Amino acid sequence: MTKKLNFTVTGLFPFFPKTLHFLPILFLLPILLSSYTLAKTVDMQDPILLKPVKLDFTPNEFYIAGLIDERKDPSAVAWLIPPGSGKDKAVPVDLVGGGKAAMEAFVLQSLARDESLRPVIVRVKELRLREKPASNGSVEGELALDVDFDLRRTKDTVHLVSYQGGMRYTRPPRQTGMAEMGLSRALGGALEYLHQWMEREKDTKVKLARGVKLFINDYTQNRDDDTVFYNVDRPLKWDDFRGKPQSGRFSASVFPGFSWEAKSEVVEGYIHFHIQTKVYMLKSSSWVREGSKTAYGLNHEQRHFDIVKLVVERFKRKLLGMEFSTEDHDSMLGYYYVEVYREMNRLQDEYDRETQHGLNKTMQEKWNRRIDEELREFGVGT
Repeated sequence: MTKKLNFTVTGLFPFFPKTLHFLPILFLLPILLSSYTLAKTVDMQDPILLKPVKLDFTPNEFYIAGLIDERKDPSAVAWLIPPGSGKDKAVPVDLVGGGKAAMEAFVLQSLARDESLRPVIVRVKELRLREKPASNGSVEGELALDVDFDLRRTKDTVHLVSYQGGMRYTRPPRQTGMAEMGLSRALGGALEYLHQWMEREKDTKVKLARGVKLFINDYTQNRDDDTVFYNVDRPLKWDDFRGKPQSGRFSASVFPGFSWEAKSEVVEGYIHFHIQTKVYMLKSSSWVREGSKTAYGLNHEQRHFDIVKLVVERFKRKLLGMEFSTEDHDSMLGYYYVEVYREMNRLQDEYDRETQHGLNKTMQEKWNRRIDEELREFGVGT
């Protein structure tokens, strides 16, 4: 038996994200249902069968890896007025198989699953459909959906985007099928929004980066201020030692150090990680006594400066051989800073101990050759 059923929609609004950017409507229920075939009278207190649907898009950037149900009340997804019952009190109705299992089956089976893409977790914070009697004897329904989409990464999970949607309808008291249709379109609309967001943001969002490309350069510009930056064409000179001589048995002291600046940008889906190294000496903290400005003494202090450069070159080579994670490339750099600092101090102490702070000329010459040879291996001074 075929019955002709009509309904009117009193209010429809599209599914919007939580941001203030209003996007085109993703899904709208048809204004008119031309016909609906009833095989039997449906008891709306029975669970709702939420069937997977074939969505009209194929994700190229993600696949759904799972669903988490975070609804405050997971006992039912809908509170519906039974059709033709003459009752005006809504009764709770869940999905066949339970809310969490049914929603997960829907999102997993409605989209193609390519596990070479980014795994996304759907977190359902709210999915609720409530009906109430309308003044003219019809039934009014209101559906609300609130979901978060998270990217599952190697070490953690990061939030991508939030989505809220809703729908209002008016139906005749004996009409059925609105609940399943509304829930299906709401969840399908959320998935399509995620697809559109991914396509729009894939090449610009750090969270969506496919990998890290490392770029390193050295800061070598020198101006007439308190800092001398390492440059093979600009060795130290005694005029750079402007600090007040300290008491003790040493005739000179140099204050070298190193630092770096790092910044990231996303270019065509990859994080371009730019690191600029700075090897420097501070003039105001370096000093020499009068009468001690010899070429031999200046060479000894220059070698302290060279050692810092050498350690930084070792560090750069190590970085270039590493595979940086999109998740924590910044923290990885900070971790290795401590290692470089320790190596620098160890090598400086070894140099002063073996050369006896420059007094042992044989060992000084040995260190001169050692430093020069290794710097040449890194292309410094050639």
